[in-house]
Amino acid sequence: MVAPLSLQLEFRGGAELLFDGIRKHQVTLPSQQRPWDFRNLLVWIKENLLKERPELFVQGDSVLPGILVLINDADWELMGELDYLLQDQDNVIFISTLHGG
Repeated sequence: MVAPLSLQLEFRGGAELLFDGIRKHQVTLPSQQRPWDFRNLLVWIKENLLKERPELFVQGDSVLPGILVLINDADWELMGELDYLLQDQDNVIFISTLHGG
């Protein structure tokens, strides 16, 4: 059994509007059989934090193209993207680079 994880999640660049306008969320992911990976985190966010218009945040099992993801200030592409195994106290930032016209 994997212990619960405490994470800080931040939503910026307009992404916070999908989360009741709240930019920073201190969350605790429950313990589970397998380690938490980023793919599982996105499902958890969609089910527990996302308040509206999921099509503006997730696409399939990943984030929408145009949302920059940083894990502990590093681009998630360098960290393994969806396969990244979350660690206690990770800081995950989602920055929307999508702007209407």
